[in-house]
Amino acid sequence: MAYQIDLTGKVALVTGASSGLGRQFACTLASAGAKVILAARRLDKLQDLQNQIQANGQEAIVVPLDVTDQKSIETAVSMAYEQAGEIDILVNNSGVSKTQKILDVQPEDFDYTFGANTKGAFFVAQAIGRRMLLRAKAAQDSNQVLPQQRIIQVASITGLKAIAQISVYCMSKAAVVQMTKAMALEWGRYGINVNAICPGYIETEMTAAHWQTEAGQKLIQKLPRKRVGQTQDLEGLLMLLASDQSSFMNGSILVADDGFLVQ
Repeated sequence: MAYQIDLTGKVALVTGASSGLGRQFACTLASAGAKVILAARRLDKLQDLQNQIQANGQEAIVVPLDVTDQKSIETAVSMAYEQAGEIDILVNNSGVSKTQKILDVQPEDFDYTFGANTKGAFFVAQAIGRRMLLRAKAAQDSNQVLPQQRIIQVASITGLKAIAQISVYCMSKAAVVQMTKAMALEWGRYGINVNAICPGYIETEMTAAHWQTEAGQKLIQKLPRKRVGQTQDLEGLLMLLASDQSSFMNGSILVADDGFLVQ
C-alpha cells in the first residue's frame, strides 16, 4: 500500500523560518499543500521565501516574530490567526547557540540561549496551545470530532547527550524535551499531539563554513558514517508528525542523528 501525506486545508506556523531547518520545514509543508505562516525576525528573508513558495503555486504568509519578546509573540500569534484562520500545526523551531567553556559563560550568555531556546519556545507553544484548546473544547461542546492539532518541537540530540563547550545549549534543549512531554501530558486528551524532533549534526547555511574548517573536518571523522545531515533528511519525520498518521504519537522524542547517540 502506498502512502501520500496531503496537508491541503491545513495551516502551519513555522518559527525561525528565515533560514536553516525552519526554511526547509516551511517549504516541505507548503509542498504538501499546507498554508504556511512564516515567522522570524528577518523579514527580508521571510519575504524572499514567501515569493519562492508562491511562485510554486503554494500559499505563504509572513509574520514578524521575536521569540524573546513576549509582546512580539502575542502580536504575531494574533496576526497569524487573523490572516490564516485556525492553526493546525506549529513547528516550534527558533533557536540560538554559543560555543563556550562552562567557566566562560556569563549571565547574559545564559539568558541569551535560554531566552530563545526554552522561554521563547515555551511561550510560543503556550500561545498557540491556548487557541488550540479553545478550538478543541468548542468541538467537544458541540459533540463534534476533535480536530487533529499538532505541535512539533525542534529540540536536539544535545538535549539527550552532553556535548563539550555548548553546555547551556544542551541544558536549554533538555528543557525542550521535558516541555514536550509536559505539554503532551496536559493537552493530549484534547487531540493536541505534542512531539519533538532531536536532530543530529545538520548542515545549514549558518554552519556550512564550519564543516570546511579543520575542527569541522575532525568532528566529521568522529561521526558514525563520517558525514553530516542535510535539512532534507528531516522531511519525512516532519511530515509524519504534522500529519494525521501520527495520531497515536504524543510525547514522543524522535532522534534523527545518523546513529550518533548509539556509538
